[in-house]
Amino acid sequence: MILVTGATGKLGRLVVEELLKKVPASQVAVGVRNPAKAGDFASRGVQVRQADYSKPETLGAALAGVDKVLLISGNEVGQRAPQHKAVVDAAKKAGVKLLAYTSILRADTTGMALGKEHKATEEAIRASGVPFVFLRNGWYFENYTENLGPALAHNALLGSAGEGRIAAATRADYAAAAVVVLTTPGHENKVYELAGDVPFTMAELAAEVSRKAGRTIAYNNLPAQQYQGILVGAGVPGPFAEILADSDVGVTRGELNDNSGTLRKLIGRPTTPLADAVAVAFPR
Repeated sequence: MILVTGATGKLGRLVVEELLKKVPASQVAVGVRNPAKAGDFASRGVQVRQADYSKPETLGAALAGVDKVLLISGNEVGQRAPQHKAVVDAAKKAGVKLLAYTSILRADTTGMALGKEHKATEEAIRASGVPFVFLRNGWYFENYTENLGPALAHNALLGSAGEGRIAAATRADYAAAAVVVLTTPGHENKVYELAGDVPFTMAELAAEVSRKAGRTIAYNNLPAQQYQGILVGAGVPGPFAEILADSDVGVTRGELNDNSGTLRKLIGRPTTPLADAVAVAFPR
């Protein structure tokens, strides 16, 4: 039995859909905070189990009889380390044979604030003794393509990434990698640094958005504190705005760049190109 946590989230749904192409639905379970939101999976024969990271009492039953688990990192920044630790403890108690975790690129050495909880989770998994796979996902194209509204409204992308290069891939690319490690042998205790094939700068992203929009969308590079203030003014919660600005500063240090080709090799195809990823934001 394979269990995917966070299965009603954007990445989780893609993983489950891809997984169902490889294994029978009877061998797939989803762990979700609200089972009512997973009714479409249940109707297809997938087991739906309540698994709330912040309610450890739900996790034992969720992991019962499970051989492999994909722990998709939670979205409550600042709470994720203890939440993930609860899942790790439950996995150990349940005798899980493989625990895959969606981490961040070079989690053990990154200077990005976003990496702290990922590093702590990886350490907890290693300490548990449960066989693991760390899927150290780089940046998602959707971080940009799903948030182009303000850029298109004001003809400018904002950020503090300078000329740093970003090796992004789509959620579908990363989901495919997760399915490979869950359905094929030989991944125990492996660490995969996963990123897109062709890194780009924010100026190059702006140029591609301009091509699709049919008008010039500039990239305006700002000091991190100024960028953070603009995000807060736009309604982004202060702590998250700080993390976004810090991540851009990380880009200038090369924290989200990678040329290993590991993701491409793992999924057996090229990762999604910049032009294709941006095109999704401009449906015909």
